[in-house]
Amino acid sequence: MNTFRDTVRDDTKKMFRELKQKRDELAVQVHLAKLEAGDEWQEIEKKFERLELKMKELSHATAESSKDIGITAKQIGKDIRDGFKKIVKHF
Repeated sequence: MNTFRDTVRDDTKKMFRELKQKRDELAVQVHLAKLEAGDEWQEIEKKFERLELKMKELSHATAESSKDIGITAKQIGKDIRDGFKKIVKHF
């Protein structure tokens, strides 16, 4: 015959097992999110370096070439902004 104590103990054990399983699943997801965010961060860093170069080019560009450089810089900036949004979703 189950006593109240047995019921509480069984319910608590069940709860603990469920929480442990969920914790383990989340730990894996957090680890994968860190890896994915890290990869995305590396891509953003490369794009940021390209943007810095374009900004330097723009400061020395003629009026004719500045349009093309500006368009490229704006696109790189948009890509960086989009990358930031992707990374934020991991948190």
